[in-house]
Amino acid sequence: MKVAIVMPAYNEEARIGKTLEAYEKFFRKKKKEKLYAEVVVVINNTTDRTEEIVKRAGKKNKQIRYLNFKQGGKGFAIVEGFKDALSRDFDLIGFVDADLATPPEAFYDLIKKINGNDGIIGSRWLKESKVKTKQGILRIITSRGFNLLVRSILFLPYKDTQCGAKLFKRKVLESIIDEIGVSKWAFDIDLLLRIRKKGFKIIEIPTIWEDKRGSKLSLAIVPLQMFSAIIRLRLLFSPLKFVVKIYDKLPEKIKVHNW
Repeated sequence: MKVAIVMPAYNEEARIGKTLEAYEKFFRKKKKEKLYAEVVVVINNTTDRTEEIVKRAGKKNKQIRYLNFKQGGKGFAIVEGFKDALSRDFDLIGFVDADLATPPEAFYDLIKKINGNDGIIGSRWLKESKVKTKQGILRIITSRGFNLLVRSILFLPYKDTQCGAKLFKRKVLESIIDEIGVSKWAFDIDLLLRIRKKGFKIIEIPTIWEDKRGSKLSLAIVPLQMFSAIIRLRLLFSPLKFVVKIYDKLPEKIKVHNW
C-alpha cells in the first residue's frame, strides 16, 4: 500500500524539522508491513528557513518530497499536495499539520482503520481521544462553538472537522479535486461537504493530539472569520449560491475581508 501524507508548511522553521524526523523514523519501520508512506511538504508563502530545512531532510530521505509556492494558505497548499499525489500511484492520500500536534502513530491509526470506508478523520473531541496538552479556555470555546455552528448550519455529523489529520482513498479525491475551494477557515469543511455530497462514507475516530506552541491564530478575529466562512459555504450549497457568485464579482475594495 502506498500512502501520501500532505503537510502544508507556512513559516515552520522552528518545528518542521522535528516533525519530519518523527514521521520518517516511524514509517521507516512500517516498510516491513509493505507500507510505503511519503511525506509531501507543501511550502507556501514562507519567509523563513522552512525550505532549507525540508530540502536538507529530503536529501537524507527520499520519502520526503517538497513543493514550494509563492501563494499562501493552508487550503491552497493541501490542494496542490493532493494534485501532486494524484499525479502518481498512491492508494491513500491525506494531510496532517506540520507542528507534530498529530504524532505519526496517530496518523498510522487512520491508515489501519480506514478499511472499507472512503475516508477517515481524527477527532480530539471523542470520549476515547487522548489530548496530551489541554487547550486554553478561549481556544476550547472557539473550537466547540465553531463545531456547533458547523453541525447546526451545515449538518455535518462530525464532532471535530478541524483536527489536522485526515485520510482518503484515491477515488474520493479524484472526484472532487477540480471542485474544492481554498477558503482559509472553511477548507476542511468544504472538503468534507463535497465528499459527502458525492455519496462517499467518512468515519471519525479518536486521535492522539497535543496542543503546540507557536500558533499564529488570533482569537480576537478568528471567530468572526470562521462564522463568515460557514455562512459562505451554506450559501454555496443552497439555491442561494448565486449570492456568492455575485459577491465574488464585486471590486476587491468593497468586499468584506476574508469572506
